[in-house]
Amino acid sequence: GGLNYSMTSMFVPNPVISLAIKAKDKKAEGNMAKALNRFSKEDPTFRTYVDPESNETIIQGMGELHLEVYVERMKREYRAEVEVGQPQVAYREAISQRADFNYTHKKQTGGSGQYARVAGFIEPYASDEENYTFENNIKGGVIPTEYIPSCDKGFRTAMDKGTLIGYPIVGVKASINDGQYHPVDSSDMAFQTASIGAFRDAYKRANPVIMEPIMKVSVEGPTEFQGNIFATINQRRGMIVSAIEEGAFCIVEAEVPLSEMFGYSTNLRSLTQGKAEFTMEFLKYGKVPQSIEAELKKAYEEKRKAEAGK
Repeated sequence: GGLNYSMTSMFVPNPVISLAIKAKDKKAEGNMAKALNRFSKEDPTFRTYVDPESNETIIQGMGELHLEVYVERMKREYRAEVEVGQPQVAYREAISQRADFNYTHKKQTGGSGQYARVAGFIEPYASDEENYTFENNIKGGVIPTEYIPSCDKGFRTAMDKGTLIGYPIVGVKASINDGQYHPVDSSDMAFQTASIGAFRDAYKRANPVIMEPIMKVSVEGPTEFQGNIFATINQRRGMIVSAIEEGAFCIVEAEVPLSEMFGYSTNLRSLTQGKAEFTMEFLKYGKVPQSIEAELKKAYEEKRKAEAGK
C-alpha cells in the first residue's frame, strides 16, 4: 500500500477573555505596539486587534492571569505604561431550534433597483471543527448559480454579531431551497442583503440563547482546607467533578464559568492561608442561566442606548 501521511495542525484554542488597553502617552503607544507585535508572534493564544466600533486596542487570551502577565511585561520590558479596562468574557450566541425563512429584499429607487428572494431554514449544528455549514438545495436555477456564494456570505455576515448581546453566533447550519431573482435588479449585493435579512428574521424564532465559556479548574492544596476549596467553587456557580486525596494534599477538579473566576486567586489564597494554587483551561461553552441571561441583555440594551445617544 501507499504511504499514509497525516497532517496534524496544532489546535490553538480561541481566546475566552479580552481586555481593553490604552497607552498613557505617545511614547508608550509606540512601545505598546512593539510589545503586542512580539507577544502575538511568540504566543498563538495571545491575540490583539483594534475594535472598529470603539477604536480601542483589545488584547485577548486564555484567562485573567494570562493577560495580567503580558500587561506586566509591557511595563517592565517595554516601558509601555498602559491603562487597563475591565476584563470581558467572550460570550457566544446560539440557536436551539430550527426556524424557516422566506425573505424578499427589494428596493425601487431611481435608476436600477435591487431584488432578491431567499427561502430555506437555519438549524442547530454541532461540530468540533467549524461553527457553520451551508447547504445549497436550489433546484432549477430559481437562484442563479453565481448568486449562491452571495447567500452563503450573507449568512456568515449575519453570524458575526448576534442580536441578543452583540456576540458572534455559533453552531448554525443554513440551508436554502427556494428563491427568486430578477434579470435586471438582482445582484451579488441584493442576495447578500436578502440573506442577512432572512437570517435575522429566522434567528428571532430559533429560540436563541447565550453561551458562556466554562473552564476546567484544578485546585491543589492541603487536605485540611478541602472544605474551603469546595466553598470557593460553589460560590462561583462551579460544579465539582472530583476530589482526590493524596496524603496531606488534595486535588479538586471542577467546572466553573469563566465570568465567575475573576479575583479567584486572591479569594483562594485568603481561604487557604496562601497554601493552595490553581490552574484553569478552557473546557467548553455552556448555556447561561436565565437570570444571568436577563442581566446580560439589559446591560447590552443600556450600552446600545448610550452609544446611540452619543
